[in-house]
Amino acid sequence: MTGSDFGALTVGEQREMHRNPDMPTVIRTKRDGHRLTDAQIDWVIDAYTRGEVGDEQMAALLMAIFLRGMDGAEIARWTAAMIESGKRFDFSDLGLPLVDKHSTGGVGDKITIPLVPVVAACGAAVPQAAGRGLGHTGGTLDKLEAIPGFTAEIGIAQIRAQLVDVGAAIFAAGDLAPADRKIYALRDVTATTESLALIASSIMSKKLAEGARALVLDVKVGSGAFLKDPAESLDLARTMVDLGTAHGVPTRAVLTDMACPLGRTVGNAIEVEESLEVLGGGGPDDVVELTVTLAREMLALAGVDAVDPADTLRDGSGMDRFRALVRAQGGDPAAALPVGAHTETVTATSGGTMGDIDAYAVGLAVWRLGAGRAAPGDRVQPGAGLRIHRKPGEPVAAGEALFTLYTDTPERLAPALAELDGAFSVGEPPTRRPLILDRIG
Repeated sequence: MTGSDFGALTVGEQREMHRNPDMPTVIRTKRDGHRLTDAQIDWVIDAYTRGEVGDEQMAALLMAIFLRGMDGAEIARWTAAMIESGKRFDFSDLGLPLVDKHSTGGVGDKITIPLVPVVAACGAAVPQAAGRGLGHTGGTLDKLEAIPGFTAEIGIAQIRAQLVDVGAAIFAAGDLAPADRKIYALRDVTATTESLALIASSIMSKKLAEGARALVLDVKVGSGAFLKDPAESLDLARTMVDLGTAHGVPTRAVLTDMACPLGRTVGNAIEVEESLEVLGGGGPDDVVELTVTLAREMLALAGVDAVDPADTLRDGSGMDRFRALVRAQGGDPAAALPVGAHTETVTATSGGTMGDIDAYAVGLAVWRLGAGRAAPGDRVQPGAGLRIHRKPGEPVAAGEALFTLYTDTPERLAPALAELDGAFSVGEPPTRRPLILDRIG
């Protein structure tokens, strides 16, 4: 997070920055390592949202920000400008303990799907603005839309009704921070997803506009995270906690390990399937642990402590809320989930113990299978994905299945398999890492 001192510019350059902004000047300012002024930031966000600035110029600015960074004041102003580009929801009149969660993005990170109904079953209300896949990470909306009939395109009236009747709604940001929606899609295809400044402002602009009164952030750390350096992830967590606090929303961040994919599935429908296992009282231990941990953090911040979220997985109340949410949003919770028509299985060439699995490589493999996008507006394959048969530390026999890949497009299998080459090992046990690494706020 950098940015040169404004005072380092010449008098002529400072005068130019205070004139009516234009995109070449804004790009050049950041390209050369200087701070953007409040006026420049306000103008560029508004002009891009209204279509007066084209994608090619915004892509150039995003790359300049990616390379040069922004300081705290720039990030705060960029975030505020994106909030002001659209509507802000206000559910305070409902008298509900409103709390939300957001993840910075990981591989196999389906936690929103079981978490939201669990928190609702405990008595809090969750207005969850969710996103689509970005880069090598999947998107909650892409996963849920694999459920036949489910729609995330719901209006404010329906969101309000669901908060009262179901306790939750999971929806596309829509009119919330429309500037971010455009920038988000552009980041996905311009290799600028890993910018701390752009991640923080993207997340917090939507979260501060959606009407929650408390917020828990799941900040990923490791190869499958957007920011792989633990120090950068910690900086991101602190930046977002500060942004939330400054806007009067109590905010807490939990740093979690993303060196290995979360759970045993990565993709769209296949992750919904695993989430249903968790809501049914089963599922992988790491998915259950993170779901319960984040639920407890959310409930504590919302002031709700009457129910232990782990109980909702045992007694079925979390599953009941999930089914009610899916039905409310047009989906059929009993419908069969799609599975890719073409498969390939990776088997072990020798026995031993499953070593580390590179989350980033797995994410790229699933993206190549069709679960993600190569260009804005691309359709994703709901049945594309990957199943992990042996997690790190588990015994492996020679010839045993390690991964199964699914896609509707058979020519995608070879590139996906190439991404997995060298992404895992069978031999000595890997070093054990805790799932929960730190807490901020």
